[in-house]
Amino acid sequence: MVFALALAASATFAQTDEIQVYDASIAAPGVVNLTWHNNYTPDGRTLPSFPGAVIPDKSWNGGLEWAYGVTPWLEAGLYLPLYSVSKDKGMTYNGSKLRLLFVRPHADDHTFFYGMNFEFSFNQSQWDPNQYTSEIRPIIGLHLHPWDFIFNPILDNSYRGGVKSLDFAPSTRIAYHVNGDWAIAVEEYDDIGPLRNFYKSSDQFHELWATFDHYAKTDIEAGIGFGLTPGSDAVTLKLMFSRDLFTMPHLHCCGNK
Repeated sequence: MVFALALAASATFAQTDEIQVYDASIAAPGVVNLTWHNNYTPDGRTLPSFPGAVIPDKSWNGGLEWAYGVTPWLEAGLYLPLYSVSKDKGMTYNGSKLRLLFVRPHADDHTFFYGMNFEFSFNQSQWDPNQYTSEIRPIIGLHLHPWDFIFNPILDNSYRGGVKSLDFAPSTRIAYHVNGDWAIAVEEYDDIGPLRNFYKSSDQFHELWATFDHYAKTDIEAGIGFGLTPGSDAVTLKLMFSRDLFTMPHLHCCGNK
């Protein structure tokens, strides 16, 4: 039934509030986690992606992601607020998202791991030309310690044009764990276009990233990305903080006792 909701992709490159490859890790049952997403584009596209859009160049985009571990294989999330600070519009509220993330339980303990993430977005007009959009994000990966290989073949959609117009926007991560506290990684984020009508190569969005992760009570991920095509932002920075806030009695859901 959820797949029936995935209909059509936006043909424009909107900004993003989250630059992250999902690795099938989720909060433990009953745990409330908060991730603060931040990305800044010091050298980006100077024209709006659609009339009235936030201009990427010199813009700071972010949001608070609230997550709750429902079962060992299900995490529920809420992104609120999502916001931008840009030179053309100042500070703007961009909307909110609901998320359901289904994973192989205890993914970190397995060589092969997988999951499926569903996001449902409510967008303000300066953030996306479509008020309602969603994302289907499969998660496929290998833990070959100390290496990780992860692929998210994402499909974005805006409920217009049928399944044939789903937009393919994959992301990839190859990480090396220096030790239990630090990892370094290469990531790539792409937007190739509708499945049956990919954009020409010069119009596609491709960014290559160098990142690091520090695992502690508050996890930190930071990185710098470089655009590989004229349709990409030249330089983007990201900084994320993630922390378990507290544990509350979790719901006895879906056979979880």
